[in-house]
Amino acid sequence: MRGSSRLGLLLIFLGALAACGRAPLHHQEAFVFGTRVEVLIAGLPEAQARPAAAAVLREFDRLHRTYHAWKPSELSALNAALAAGRRLAVTPEMATLIADAQRLALASEQLFDPGIGRLVSLWGFQSDELPAVLPDAGALAAWRAARPSILDLRIDDHYASSRQHQLALDFGGYLKGVALDRAASILRAQGVHDALINIGGNVMALGSKNGQSWRVGIQHPRQPGPLATLELQDGEAIGTSGDYQRYFEVDGRRYCHLLDPRSGQPVTHTQALSVLITPRANTGALSDVASKPLFIAGDDWPRLARAMAVEHVLRVDAEGRLQVSSAMQRRLVYVGGTPKALQIMP
Repeated sequence: MRGSSRLGLLLIFLGALAACGRAPLHHQEAFVFGTRVEVLIAGLPEAQARPAAAAVLREFDRLHRTYHAWKPSELSALNAALAAGRRLAVTPEMATLIADAQRLALASEQLFDPGIGRLVSLWGFQSDELPAVLPDAGALAAWRAARPSILDLRIDDHYASSRQHQLALDFGGYLKGVALDRAASILRAQGVHDALINIGGNVMALGSKNGQSWRVGIQHPRQPGPLATLELQDGEAIGTSGDYQRYFEVDGRRYCHLLDPRSGQPVTHTQALSVLITPRANTGALSDVASKPLFIAGDDWPRLARAMAVEHVLRVDAEGRLQVSSAMQRRLVYVGGTPKALQIMP
């Protein structure tokens, strides 16, 4: 098994390092959503910063426990009901999350689809320890024939139901972004205007660190350290999907956790893809979601990025070549100089 904490550690380390020796920088961390999460608050006394950060971490824990797909939770109860062909009453919060996820699935041409929970399970990616074995070919074929989608789910009068019994929800590629948006709301409500929130490499910036922009690094997918750095402005968020985060190998071939819903197979044509989302409604959620369908889309990512209104994209393909949108290129500072294999996309 390979973990996803490497990217998050890099992002926070760069931000924290630049703040050393200046005004107070409060830091709290925890392990939630299966990864390391961190909250940095700049320029406030400890007595104000500590309870604000603690409130964020409590909300992270609540979201994780409520919407865990594989342990007893409201979400796993819904999955069990769907498998049994029963409808189940859902909370207004869950109904909203489902509706927003359906909207994002449509916007991404269903390359982002939280309805593939059963496929995730077939590959074993729900486990903390990844089994280095391939899924049963017959079970994969049956899943592809059914092709369950979150769009198969209906919400009527606060009851969720579906005729597709293969449907199982997994918010793993979505909930961390939702949590970023919740964190920003909590911090602002408590008078925090300058902070950096990191959930395993999904990062949102509020304000600045003592008058300077928060600077973060984008992990190189095949080398230790950053590929590039960039400054995050107030309300911006960045998310990365990579084949180095969760994967196993069989006969020398890498199988990563990023699954193409069309084939049911792990993606092999891309090493990493990062998106920067400028301030808008649900900035955090989009920063978490958008990197997945663009990663899966491969060479077609520029068209899909335009359809999803995502302007800032950095892709590293399977051969290590970089493709960068022109908007992202203007924001990046490459570590060690501009890469030779670089294509700037209009």
